Amino acid sequence: MEIDKEKKQKLMGDLKMHTKDTGSPAVQVTLLTCRINNLTEHFKKHKKDIHSRQGLLKMVNRRRRLLKYLKENDETKYREVVDKLELRK
Repeated sequence: MEIDKEKKQKLMGDLKMHTKDTGSPAVQVTLLTCRINNLTEHFKKHKKDIHSRQGLLKMVNRRRRLLKYLKENDETKYREVVDKLELRK
């Protein structure tokens, strides 16, 4: 369930602050969202996979904390990330 390099680069595309940016909150939220979506698809087939569900909940909480941090510190970047990833409706 890993993300290949090309897909990862495409996802991080315009949210990167510089060419080698992998640690900014916007990029981390993007990658976590991709992993969460992959795990959600996994759970449609494997309903009783409790151990992976626990990891999914940790990822969702980490993404929530990063989004909260972004909202408090950089409102425009937060809006950009939320709109691009279609997180909040």
